[in-house]
Amino acid sequence: MARKVLAVLLPLLLCLAGLTGLLLLCIPTRDVREPPAFKYGIVLDAGSSHTSMFIYKWPADKENDTGIVSQHSMCNVHGGGISSYAEDPPGAGRSLVDCLNQAIEDVPKERHSVTPLYLGATAGMRLLNLTSPAASDSVLSSVTETLTQYPFDFRGARILSGQDEGVFGWITANYLLENFIKYGWIGQWIRPRKGTVGAMDLGGASTQITFETDRQIEDPANEVKLQLYGQSYRVYTHSFLCYGRDQILKRLLAGVLQRYNSHPCWPKGYQTKVLLKDVYTSPCTSALRPQHYDDNAKTTLSGSGDPILCQQLVSDLFNFSSCSFSRCSFNSIFQPPVAGNFIAFSAFYYTVNFLQKTMKLPVTSPEELGAATKALCNESWEKLLARDSKEEARLADYCACATFVSQLLVQGYKFDEDIFPSIAFQKKAGDTSIGWALGYMLNLTNMIPPDHRNFYKSTDYGSWVVLILLFIMVILIALAMLFCFAHSFKSQTAI
Repeated sequence: MARKVLAVLLPLLLCLAGLTGLLLLCIPTRDVREPPAFKYGIVLDAGSSHTSMFIYKWPADKENDTGIVSQHSMCNVHGGGISSYAEDPPGAGRSLVDCLNQAIEDVPKERHSVTPLYLGATAGMRLLNLTSPAASDSVLSSVTETLTQYPFDFRGARILSGQDEGVFGWITANYLLENFIKYGWIGQWIRPRKGTVGAMDLGGASTQITFETDRQIEDPANEVKLQLYGQSYRVYTHSFLCYGRDQILKRLLAGVLQRYNSHPCWPKGYQTKVLLKDVYTSPCTSALRPQHYDDNAKTTLSGSGDPILCQQLVSDLFNFSSCSFSRCSFNSIFQPPVAGNFIAFSAFYYTVNFLQKTMKLPVTSPEELGAATKALCNESWEKLLARDSKEEARLADYCACATFVSQLLVQGYKFDEDIFPSIAFQKKAGDTSIGWALGYMLNLTNMIPPDHRNFYKSTDYGSWVVLILLFIMVILIALAMLFCFAHSFKSQTAI
């Protein structure tokens, strides 16, 4: 009898020992570090028409020296871009106050002093710096004075180059689409085996195109090499100053005032007064600026809704006649053939979205884009207002914008019938706006040291695996012994 009891107890004890061992493995025995709290970073995107503030956060345990960054919150600054304060530099600093006060609330108080704060100004300030370096310096000094009054770690306010703007926009798009890195279902960061997408940005004062290529980049000024998440990337990028939406509209308006009595890109029935100062003070319109004109003079201009004349007016903005490289986009700028998928955002998105959602027209090929643009330009002011009265402030300019986008993509960048469908016109990826600010923050996380983490104990991984297998083996042996005993007991009972 005692022998039978022992035969039952022994495997049960072995099974209990194995389970106990497995549970004990959950108790740490070696130094590891507890993940730290989130770190935060603030980027002010000082564009040509407005300023936006983005607050980003990321864990300090970075992946191959590049932080895993997500958008925490954002704030749109009231008023125009900081370049619009050229005659009132202190106003540029004051305009940021409301959003900076929001940042104080959005970032945990204990993180204020270690949260880096950056301001990047784009093409609007690049233009102001061309026309009046002193005014540009005064505006930057004003925003710097304001930003240093806040409890964050201010790292500087600077004017980004066109190349920076293009590359950081490309980084943002590919990061949000998880082309660099993604969080796998097994709880680890993995690198997808897929290519990157090209990025096209149409801002207020400039437009950028950036894409990865395996072709030779004949102009070194257009080549950028990047290191992100342990991978190397070689991209082509170029920024066209004065080819942003607002500057294109000014250049077209200057051309109309010089050559026509009405605006062929404005709809029939539309009329407004144009302040000459608004047209001619930009360096982008200097070639069409009259020698003598009254800054404060106004002229009344009406729309004629002529798609053919509008196309000709827009065509005059491009120069395709000369190229010192094997191939060019326009204005003698080298560009390798576009290939792969592209994402087009900012004014690209708003223009195409208007054609698709408001005009209810397809835009999936160069021909469809051209047909949709022509239909839009033939629409009267009365009919446009009936379609979308909320967009009244921008309605008259959609024909000009659509005509420009069509010629830029098809004649300029050479998106033909085969590659055009690969363009995705998007405002956001997920819940995050696409633009250069996130890419800027991703790049700058390389400069931010990780936090020290609190110490706990944990088992070495190799030892942990061996012990797991050992205890599983003990449990299996115990179960086998119980099975043998049960079989033996059944046999004896049968006898």
